[in-house]
Amino acid sequence: MHDIRLIRDEPAGFDAALARRGLASIATALVDLDERRRTIATELQAAQTRRNEASKAIGQAKATGNSGNAEALMSEVAALKEKISRLEAESGEIERELHAALAAIPNLPAADVPTGADENDNVEQRRWGALRQFDFKAREHAEFGVGLGLDFEAAAAISGARFAVLKGQMARLQRALGAFMLDRQTEAGFLEVVPPLLVRDEAVFGTGQLPKFAEDLFRTTDGRWLIPTAEVSLTNLVREQILNEADLPLRFTALTPCFRSEAGAAGRDTRGLIRQHQFEKVELVAIATPDQSADIHDQMTLAAEAILEALDLPYRRMLLCTGDMGFGARKTFDLEVWLPGQGRYREISSISNCGDFQARRMNSRFRPTGEAKGTRFVHTLNGSGLAVGRTLVAVLENYQQADGSVRIPSALVPYMGGLTELRAK
Repeated sequence: MHDIRLIRDEPAGFDAALARRGLASIATALVDLDERRRTIATELQAAQTRRNEASKAIGQAKATGNSGNAEALMSEVAALKEKISRLEAESGEIERELHAALAAIPNLPAADVPTGADENDNVEQRRWGALRQFDFKAREHAEFGVGLGLDFEAAAAISGARFAVLKGQMARLQRALGAFMLDRQTEAGFLEVVPPLLVRDEAVFGTGQLPKFAEDLFRTTDGRWLIPTAEVSLTNLVREQILNEADLPLRFTALTPCFRSEAGAAGRDTRGLIRQHQFEKVELVAIATPDQSADIHDQMTLAAEAILEALDLPYRRMLLCTGDMGFGARKTFDLEVWLPGQGRYREISSISNCGDFQARRMNSRFRPTGEAKGTRFVHTLNGSGLAVGRTLVAVLENYQQADGSVRIPSALVPYMGGLTELRAK
């Protein structure tokens, strides 16, 4: 969410930042709308003041027997009431129009984010891990995973496309991955949380999914939303609160199911576990001061990378360009894991610094230490640490063997009850 006062002060800078995202100039239209709102507010205040004065004068006129003046004042008050009613309606309409316009504008990119149109303009920052050399043709997980406990047919019969059933050792591996990630992230200083999976409009608006991305979500018949990521629940833990600077940063993590309609993904990744309507993810969220947020962004990225390194999964870190960043982000690192079956890197985590964009939508502030008055908006950050299903895919494909079995990464063996490999039964 953007502050109209900042747009009013620097309209050219605002439009220039939007242009980096490939969006047309809008500052003039917003400022004009805001000017109308302020003009009406001034006119409304004057009318209310005059109505109060005239109403008081009516009593005085009657007390002195000046009936003619009293009748004139009553007529004026009646006209002012109509005017006030009209101005209040007009003011409300403009307020809603301005709020809707501001809510639909994405976050402005940070100065060090590269300008670009799409994923082809992202900048690779580093790679980690050696790509495994196979003495057989590496296969995609959907080709050999069925024999190990992946069941797409049963899921389709129950729920339709983009669902999966995991059985036996495959279900155990997913559970092991989630537990392993949670243990690592709590060791890294994140507080484990079990949050709601159903949230209200205000929560989804706060993190930026509403109103623009409603079609990507699932909604219940009573008006709640299934979370697309635990970012929604965790970030909203501080909505409408004033925090103390001494208590920041706050760090949260949660392992939850996530639900996405994948409305814009028709025809993409229709096989396997890469793009599902329901999946599990370990989410990382931080609430920080503006001075802390850049360093915490780096720390969160390292926390996600540490999972991949512990599992010995090759990956690369990408700095997203302006055209590929999410709606609420001002700067994003993507971690892409190597999938030998596909022969390419695929996203497994996005770690974003949202600045005060979400905080404005949630009205989340902090009181600086030593300042008796005044508050500032917090900065919010979020990222995957990691997407469990995609990590499962990466383990299957990187640790596959010629006979269709899969070795278990050594870090996961204690979580698998000592099991060292998956074998078809």
